[in-house]
Amino acid sequence: MKDKSQAHDAANGGARTKALRFVLLIGIVSLFGDFTYEGARSVTGPYLESLNASAAVVGVVAGLGELIGYGLRLASGRLADVSGRYWPMAIFGYMVQLLAVPALALAGSWPQAAALILLERVGKAIRNPPRDVMLSHAGAQMGGYGWAFGLREALDQFGAMVGPLVVAAVLAGGGSYREAFAVLVVPALITLALVGVARLLYPAPHEMEPHAPSARGDGLPRVFWVYLFGAALVAAGFADWSLIAFHLARTDAVSTQSIAIFYSVAMAVSGAGSLAMGRLFDRFGFAVLIGLTIVSSFFAPFAFFGGFGMALVGACLWGLGMGVHESIIPAAVAPMVAPQRRAYAFGLFAAGYGLFWFLGSAAIGFLYDRSIAAAVVFCLVAQFAALPPFIWVWRRQRAAS
Repeated sequence: MKDKSQAHDAANGGARTKALRFVLLIGIVSLFGDFTYEGARSVTGPYLESLNASAAVVGVVAGLGELIGYGLRLASGRLADVSGRYWPMAIFGYMVQLLAVPALALAGSWPQAAALILLERVGKAIRNPPRDVMLSHAGAQMGGYGWAFGLREALDQFGAMVGPLVVAAVLAGGGSYREAFAVLVVPALITLALVGVARLLYPAPHEMEPHAPSARGDGLPRVFWVYLFGAALVAAGFADWSLIAFHLARTDAVSTQSIAIFYSVAMAVSGAGSLAMGRLFDRFGFAVLIGLTIVSSFFAPFAFFGGFGMALVGACLWGLGMGVHESIIPAAVAPMVAPQRRAYAFGLFAAGYGLFWFLGSAAIGFLYDRSIAAAVVFCLVAQFAALPPFIWVWRRQRAAS
């Protein structure tokens, strides 16, 4: 009996190690991927301004990008669940996303640049639901969805920190925006190579969750819909970095090079926080998400009202919010639904989330053109409105457990 128990423990330990290695590899993929597209996103606001785009255009492009990037996940998630072809969809999405970034060096007008910015979001929309489902299988084996998503996000945000620093270095050395975008072709190609390696080493990630429960019914649980409503309000009040960068450049609160550095700092805060937030979420549940929503909501007054120091604090709070968006929020979805419907649930959740991010970003951009104070108030009100549904979900889950 003892030998069987030891063999069982060894098998479980080996399975957990395999799952951890998969998460680490996907995290490294995300590291180089974020190096590429977050390096570009750190200056897309000023870049559009240099091509004679207005604040409203920047806000609409940023919001529409998020709408596409999240909204299309409904279709890609559904297709992934129906077809089961998680890897082919993820690989295609990575290719579309990462090749659009260096192509920004060739844009000759703001409409052309905007089209490439949107295409990058399309690629992300295609690859995220199948990737997140594969991560959820590994998270189930590792014993915590928050830890799996948080670990990937931490590596992801390390790349998101380095990318803007490289862009800032190119600009500080006298290079143009076009030259900075061209440099990003190197991490883009590395990312695609690593995706191919991951596909070869882990062709069937679903096997890491062998005892998955069967799906029950055709619908999604009520708690999912209430959670989606709350998360949509958070998204509506969360300004895109492009508009923050536009504000910092227009007001000369910081230099052009410092804008990219601020973004890098925000990504560092997001990455470092993701590890701790993932662990805390697995231990304490929704209470962590409620507290982080309150704290990160104050990015708006700091980013839009202050000078250098306050803007830096605002960037850090914004980065903390991004960490919540990319790790805790999707991790909370996984245990709400059966594995067979996770890609669809991820996609549906992202579609609603992205719709409100688009509407909110457009509203913030239009309000900014008329009154910065009105834009800040909108950000705060929308995010605090998310607290009642989050509290309801928290109480419901506590009662169920």
